[in-house]
Amino acid sequence: MTARRLRASLKGWGGVGAMALALVVTAVFALLLPLSSAHGDGSTGTGGQGVGQGIQARADTCTDPQDQSPAPSSDDSGKTITAIKQRGYLSVGVDQNSYRWGYRDPNNTAKSSDLEGFDIDLAHEIAQEILGDPNAVRFHAIPTNQRIPAIKSGQVDMVVRTMTITCSRLKDVAFSAPYFLTGQQVLAPKTSGIKGYDKTLAGQRICSAAGSTAYDRLSADKKAGTLASSADITTTVPNQLDCLVRLQLGQVDAVVTDGALAASQAAQDPTVELKGKTFTDDYYGVAMKLGAGDLVRRVNQVLVDYRKSGGWQASYTKWLSATLKADSPSATPPTAHYK
Repeated sequence: MTARRLRASLKGWGGVGAMALALVVTAVFALLLPLSSAHGDGSTGTGGQGVGQGIQARADTCTDPQDQSPAPSSDDSGKTITAIKQRGYLSVGVDQNSYRWGYRDPNNTAKSSDLEGFDIDLAHEIAQEILGDPNAVRFHAIPTNQRIPAIKSGQVDMVVRTMTITCSRLKDVAFSAPYFLTGQQVLAPKTSGIKGYDKTLAGQRICSAAGSTAYDRLSADKKAGTLASSADITTTVPNQLDCLVRLQLGQVDAVVTDGALAASQAAQDPTVELKGKTFTDDYYGVAMKLGAGDLVRRVNQVLVDYRKSGGWQASYTKWLSATLKADSPSATPPTAHYK
């Protein structure tokens, strides 16, 4: 894709074009300042380190990782939650580049400094239940490949950033019960001959985010021979949105990422579309530090309440229903099962 084609693709779609350009610029700054932060009301802040208790299931005996989280609890007396309450705010790692998930809307001049989106709504809900104030949260922009390090180092209390629950990740972090169901999918230009996650990817340059489940699947399938040996999967980026930029610039031919994220990216750029169907079942969870069992159980209770109150559905309708089909499995919250 030439620069001329990129400019042409951005003409005629007004605010959405401005959105894509703004998010590209934001992505660049996110690479330079991966742990920059913003308070829910626009002020800056830094995260604190919590103290935890309890151990989540061992990953080496893990099956159905989305079902490995402990039962919900409303108990606020645990060490991790007590430390958060004493500090007075929740420190949360999020994305600031994913349209409708965690982003800054350049067209929203009244609240231009505020992050918004489906994941941001959930972070505010957790702060509301634990601290009694939805704005008692400080956000940190975390690249895809820095989500786990940010949790393990104590830079954030949790990550709410389209993070898939996997057995391998359970070795490093604890997860809440799932709050969203999606699956891996292919994004490519509408004019492309790529049909989906199939033989049409032969000889194509495929982009994925480093440390993502998409890259793990691509790598595993390449080794197993279920992905064409001529498919080039060497292009990886720190932030998933950077793959869309690479696609727009003609540096890659396709992107593999979560279908829900890909749908939002297709909404940003009318020259690209989803190809084929999702080919995995991926469950998003809130990631926290190993040993923070009290916080994990409390977040699970927040998720129970969020579903019952209609808050989950209202957030989905506001942010995601326009980009996902009415019969999408993502349209309702996944059923939670606990260990």
